[in-house]
Amino acid sequence: MTKLVGIWDGVPHDTTRPSVTVVVPALNEARNLPHVAARMPVDVDELVFVDGGSVDGTADVARALWPAAKHLRQTRRGKGNALACGFAAATGDIVVMLDADGSTDPQEIPRYVAALTSGADFAKGSRFIQGGGSSDITRFRRVGNAALNKLVNVLFGTKYTDLCYGYNAFWRRHVIEMRLPDVETQTPQWGDGFEIETLVNVRVAASGLKIAEVCSFESSRIHGVSNLNAVSDGLRVLRTIKQEYAYARASERRVAPPVTVDFNVSASPISDSLMSQAEATA
Repeated sequence: MTKLVGIWDGVPHDTTRPSVTVVVPALNEARNLPHVAARMPVDVDELVFVDGGSVDGTADVARALWPAAKHLRQTRRGKGNALACGFAAATGDIVVMLDADGSTDPQEIPRYVAALTSGADFAKGSRFIQGGGSSDITRFRRVGNAALNKLVNVLFGTKYTDLCYGYNAFWRRHVIEMRLPDVETQTPQWGDGFEIETLVNVRVAASGLKIAEVCSFESSRIHGVSNLNAVSDGLRVLRTIKQEYAYARASERRVAPPVTVDFNVSASPISDSLMSQAEATA
């Protein structure tokens, strides 16, 4: 039986604790939600569940598992729009982005909260630093992620080790720096799809926020088939990188390298030669 953990286990009771909201976007994940719920920390302050128009009873299962949660229907299609809707509804001091397919472990949430309460503005999950890993990523996706990751580090002067991973957390006051599309607009917007992770990662770096990478293990989804398409979504990520770089150059905004907060969370530096390329390009 899974032992339920608390976000604040081991923290003195008289410590001032920020409130934590977990945002869970889902599309046809009814069979996976019980597993996610069973591993959710017992002291999450708020859960925002965003349904993408599921046809398998996902919304009903979510209401049964989390009756006190905020239950929303996203306004357009795509993971990016679902997350934007969730962020708009969140009221916690800290917001955690969590997938509904069982691939991201809710019991890792305390790591992300620890990063933020130790001084980071944005806690970015990484499968490729010590303590992280994946049983889901294919060799093709791993190579593609590495190439896109290197490109972002060169163009933006960042030190990311895992660009295309969506398990992240941040102080809610920084959502403004993400410049997400208006959730009330009915017309599809850039940022509505799987490019959302890259868009957020680049924009928080461009804003000079303190970023800490947190080790995370990605499991294989439990049931169903992923909505991710490695080729088409990879091209969307590439287009996102090009557009954000063009915007940064046009705006004469210089991207500050993320600061890794030292609290025993590993970070892998890029090579000296790659750093030289980044400095020359920036």
